[in-house]
Amino acid sequence: MATMESLIGLVNRIQRACTALGDYGGGDNAFSSLWDALPTVAVVGGQSSGKSSVLESIVGRDFLPRGSGIVTRRPLVLQLQRTEDGQQDYAEFGHLPRRRFTDFAMVRKEIQDETDRITGKTKQISPVPIHLSIYSPYVVNLTLIDLPGLTKVAVEGQPESVVEDIENMVRSYVEKPNCIILAISPANQDIATSDAIKLAREVDAAGERTFGVLTKLDLMDKGTNALDVLEGRSYRLQQPWVGIVNRSQADINKNVDMIAARRKEREYFATSPDYGHLASKMGSEYLARLLSKHLESVIKARIPSITSLINKSIEELESEMDLLGRPIAVDAGAQLYTILELCRAFDKIFKEHLDGGRPGGDQIYGVFDNKLPAALKKLPFDRHLSIQNVRKVVSEADGYQPHLIAPEQGYRRLIEGALNYFRGPAEASADAVHFVLKELVRRSIAECQELKRFPSLQSTIAGAANEALERFRENGKKTVIRLVDMESSYLTVDFFRRLPQEVEKAGNVAGANAAATTNVDRYAEGHFRRIGSNVSSYVNMVSETLKNTIPKAVVYCQVREAKLSLLNHFYTQIGKKEGKQLSELLDEDPALMEKRQQCAKRLELYKKARDEIDSVSWAR
Repeated sequence: MATMESLIGLVNRIQRACTALGDYGGGDNAFSSLWDALPTVAVVGGQSSGKSSVLESIVGRDFLPRGSGIVTRRPLVLQLQRTEDGQQDYAEFGHLPRRRFTDFAMVRKEIQDETDRITGKTKQISPVPIHLSIYSPYVVNLTLIDLPGLTKVAVEGQPESVVEDIENMVRSYVEKPNCIILAISPANQDIATSDAIKLAREVDAAGERTFGVLTKLDLMDKGTNALDVLEGRSYRLQQPWVGIVNRSQADINKNVDMIAARRKEREYFATSPDYGHLASKMGSEYLARLLSKHLESVIKARIPSITSLINKSIEELESEMDLLGRPIAVDAGAQLYTILELCRAFDKIFKEHLDGGRPGGDQIYGVFDNKLPAALKKLPFDRHLSIQNVRKVVSEADGYQPHLIAPEQGYRRLIEGALNYFRGPAEASADAVHFVLKELVRRSIAECQELKRFPSLQSTIAGAANEALERFRENGKKTVIRLVDMESSYLTVDFFRRLPQEVEKAGNVAGANAAATTNVDRYAEGHFRRIGSNVSSYVNMVSETLKNTIPKAVVYCQVREAKLSLLNHFYTQIGKKEGKQLSELLDEDPALMEKRQQCAKRLELYKKARDEIDSVSWAR
């Protein structure tokens, strides 16, 4: 089981996760800020107050950028974790989680580079924090937030608003009731003019959560001291004042290490005639222990309210996730399953359109009941079977030798020519049904609520369905044309056997007279009219047949196939896709996807935080 010492580490982990989500206070107001609920220690001070030196003394390392003007331009969340004696100290950044820094000069450079990455080199400021964890046997478990130094004048390259911007940023941290304020003031200046104390007084009038730190005690004028402040007479706080003696600029220039500086600081207080009686409660080492113990106690006291906030936030987030839809799994198998489920949802709606559960399928019957008969009636058989055309076709078929009884070749040519006209309505029927099916695909995709989240998958399914419909249409066209060609390939002989023969009409006439009659009839208008009438009767019979068989062929080749195998080819292809390709199909509207991802990450963080808090056992 974890102990009380784990509480600061717990908060550290939650803070890092919050920052990764963009939750560092004052950000996304859609949900309660977990960051704001976590106890923090904010380091506040004016420029040249010794703020950086205090932090480096607590850490025992030179690691902060130095220079004139505003050096700290982003909040630095400094998380200290004590390691076992003898271990080498090292640092890790939240934005570089797999890289360990053992050279603290490189830590300083990385802080500068990461600051410039967000703010540029224009000396702008940014509220986005940098997370720095330092593991060392020379530190206590403690988290500090180093904030930009309060200033009264913008330096060259900065907008005039920077003074107000910095104050607003610092205020956004310290005004929260969970924030412990570490107010840094130089002892060689009047405490009444301290920027840090002025701001702390505004947000914590009772001084309940403010720790006062006096720096530069060794730089005060001879004969003066800061006892009135340190003993709470000049400005009273509920928490103690702590005096600090930082390294001098000469020490910094000589690279005097922090271990020696700490020893020198202890000696200063132990031998000081003014502060000797307070020596045990002075110095950076004491300050670090004091803050660590206080932070632990505050975290312990706030655990119930943090847990309550987490539980409330989990309920809000789960409700929001229900509205947004659950996130898509990253596992390729789960993604494939999701795609297939979405395809089945679309396919179900499509079939309902065809079978009558939804409107639209009746348009297919309209093609067969209205459009096909109307198209057949409009075929130009009157022109094809006019006396002039019949005479022309029969004469051309006879060649140099006229037919003897009935012009069989002429009949065949007239019938084949007439039947050829049926190709147009046959193909048009396949096209008309195709366009109805295509429209039903569009409607089904639009009506499938589950698919609305995934525009890429919608487009892909529509493309796959339309490709399948094109294949079905080609097959349907080939089949109906085959039906027409079959009628042309073999004429119904019995039909013509039942027709009255011209020779029989002349049967009672004597031989010569009969021949003469036949010769006259063969070239008379009535002869060609009878031929045209006979062909027309046969064509009408075929028309009635095709009026019934074309719909059967179209339904079998197109409608039935669309019901049974609209996405079969797509299923075959989707099974071959890699995880990345599946993810691309499940891309959502970017704004919705971003919102869901943030919501899901936040929910995961809160659940993990709840579990971690539940696992901690702290002493009472």
